Amino acid sequence: MRTSNYNRKFSAFASGVVDRFSQRPTLRPVPEGVRLDGRVCLVTGANRGLGRAVAVDLAKRGGEVLMACRSGHPDAGEEVRRLAGSNAVDMLYVDLADLDSVHALCDRLERERRRVDILVLNAGVMPAKARRSAQGYELMFAVHFLANRVLIDRLLADGMIRPAGPDGETPRIVFIVSETHRAAESIDFGDFGAFTDYGLKDGLKYYALSKLHLCTYAQELSRRLNPEGEVRIAVNSLCPGAVDSDLMREAPWFLKLLLQPAKRLLFAAPDKAVAPVAHACCAEDMGRRSGVYLHLMREKEMSAPAMDASAGARLWRESEALLARHPRGGEGARGFATGESE
Repeated sequence: MRTSNYNRKFSAFASGVVDRFSQRPTLRPVPEGVRLDGRVCLVTGANRGLGRAVAVDLAKRGGEVLMACRSGHPDAGEEVRRLAGSNAVDMLYVDLADLDSVHALCDRLERERRRVDILVLNAGVMPAKARRSAQGYELMFAVHFLANRVLIDRLLADGMIRPAGPDGETPRIVFIVSETHRAAESIDFGDFGAFTDYGLKDGLKYYALSKLHLCTYAQELSRRLNPEGEVRIAVNSLCPGAVDSDLMREAPWFLKLLLQPAKRLLFAAPDKAVAPVAHACCAEDMGRRSGVYLHLMREKEMSAPAMDASAGARLWRESEALLARHPRGGEGARGFATGESE
């Protein structure tokens, strides 16, 4: 059983590399001439790697870009402005490992009466060993799932993301997830949210589980925001494949030495990996559809556990109860949902 689990984790992790070279894209890149003028785009983790490449692409297309980051102020913002040739770029502070910081970001957006037309949830982390968030949760569970739920709840509840009117553009919520979610069999609701200690050898296991939480949530959010197939807010997800980023920056030095040559040869540069993100944010048909999952530039289904509507409904309830401990958490999408998903 242990060998089987290891093989499943390795297979899911390696698929991003293999598929980059073996899969033929079925989607065409969005032409550079497709514009986002007048649209406000909030990108988390936009100070480096793929997030920065996304910020540059959206700004080049005329979008007003809000870079929500913990670090990189103000240099990353200045670099994005230079590369995009746009001054419509702002940096906002947020620490996604601290739910109070997420609320503070939303308070600022509300005070400034900002709206968000395109939300790109890109920020990710992979610690070398188990670490607690500010509220005591396992770090990846907090950053990849809880923080995103709080952010979306607030943006919806405070009216910063609103369903489009008859003549308006449909808002888009884009989750950047991972094929490694397939390595997690299911969500353990019996011990939901409890901190688990782990070391380097189990890091990928908990990374995959955090991405399963996120994938399951994305599908449930899509169901609740768009009942009966009417797309009022497009909620779509994607895995960009293996990207040459610093996600594993906490890995031990000897592992980094092994990874660096492989990353240069096999992983896509961020400005190349941005294509599926641009498709989700800009392609016309993606504003009319919801619940879509892209792996690289192909559509496919998430794993069966992620698509399970009963698991999605339970994840919603359990996380809502968890976030009730934190001010203003767990309320957002109620105003848009017409019924419970069971």
